[in-house]
Amino acid sequence: MKISENQQVALKIKTENAAVARKIFFLGKELFQVAADVIARRKVQLKKNNIYVVCISGPTLDILRETGLLNKEGELLAGINKKLVRRDCCRRAYLRGTFLGSGSLTNPGNGYHLEMILGTKQYAGDVGLLLKKMSFHPGITARKKGYALYLKEAEQIAGCLSMMGAHTAVLNFENIRIYKEMRNQVNRLVNCETANLGKTINASLAQQEAIHFLASTVGLEKLPPQLRQVAEARLSHPEASLQELGELLEPKISKSGVKHRLRRLAEMAQSCRVNQGKGIG
Repeated sequence: MKISENQQVALKIKTENAAVARKIFFLGKELFQVAADVIARRKVQLKKNNIYVVCISGPTLDILRETGLLNKEGELLAGINKKLVRRDCCRRAYLRGTFLGSGSLTNPGNGYHLEMILGTKQYAGDVGLLLKKMSFHPGITARKKGYALYLKEAEQIAGCLSMMGAHTAVLNFENIRIYKEMRNQVNRLVNCETANLGKTINASLAQQEAIHFLASTVGLEKLPPQLRQVAEARLSHPEASLQELGELLEPKISKSGVKHRLRRLAEMAQSCRVNQGKGIG
């Protein structure tokens, strides 16, 4: 598309962010001495947020050229004017403006996701190259209204916000992220403790069943002293762990020693069951 000098062109910028609308209004007045009108509208579908439309008339062609949207021949550029992003400071500024105009950040509590919705594939690719030059690794996907350039990893998102100068947002992001990670860690520990407790209880029940069977068939008094001592300790303390059982014995023995003796009791009970079965047959 080509725009001639004789054409009357009005520039309209839409945003849902009142702060962005104010920024555009003041920049237009400060840098280009143009008068702008701001119109606020309310969405009628889905989230009924306000939409702010900044309308700029006057020397809009100068604005389009200075911002790299229009070349000297009056043609609209599909990608980024490379002259605007030669230095790191310029890249940071360009990416900051792109994010303010088309970006969003999902609450870390719902999953890490930063994205910018861009109009064409070439423009999305150019912005992606800028991010890569700043050591980020964005993904890109097609959407109904353009192309989404996104970051998913928490470290990448925090670094990108910091690079763009959004230091307050970085602090808020990190606070939510730390809270989320602590909550997940607590949940993992609780789940692990619950699983371990379940294993301990199940093992204790199986051990008690074996000991009761030996008591009713062989008699605990006929067991070797070491096995009898562990069997009586288990029946007296069904909720105790192997380590705790070892501490209760005289003399004290290790966790592995208790485990070995209980295994011998289980093997004896199984052997007795097998022999009973053979006798019945």
